[in-house]
Amino acid sequence: MPLPEPRLVHRRPVTIEWGDCDPAGIVFYPRYFAMFDASTAFLFQAALGMPKIAWTRKFGMLGIPMVDTRATFSIPSAYGDEVIIESRVTAFRRSAFDVQHRLLKADGALGVEGFETRVWTVRDPESGRIRSAPIPEAVIAAFA
Repeated sequence: MPLPEPRLVHRRPVTIEWGDCDPAGIVFYPRYFAMFDASTAFLFQAALGMPKIAWTRKFGMLGIPMVDTRATFSIPSAYGDEVIIESRVTAFRRSAFDVQHRLLKADGALGVEGFETRVWTVRDPESGRIRSAPIPEAVIAAFA
């Protein structure tokens, strides 16, 4: 049976801070990845109605580590800019899922588009090692 298509889009305002910027006065590119990581946590919080610490406990899992990421940089952001980050899951698989982030400038122009692939992980009770696990149906349903 195919998984339901994720539809939830989470939008959050972000103010570009001095510490986000390089000597040229624009956002130092790794800072976008930190913003997107936080946006993924806020996306799950919006879907599940609880912060990350609570949903990791509720579902008995360790976290959702990133296994692939990339971004396309179109328009730089600078100190003081007010932007919106739109985040959504684009696909769920058995234990992995894809997230798309769109950083929109004040005029609505696309500044940066980020992509992540993450894995639902648990600690193996026998070996103690981290391993992937099926994403619970309730989690997937929360995004539909």
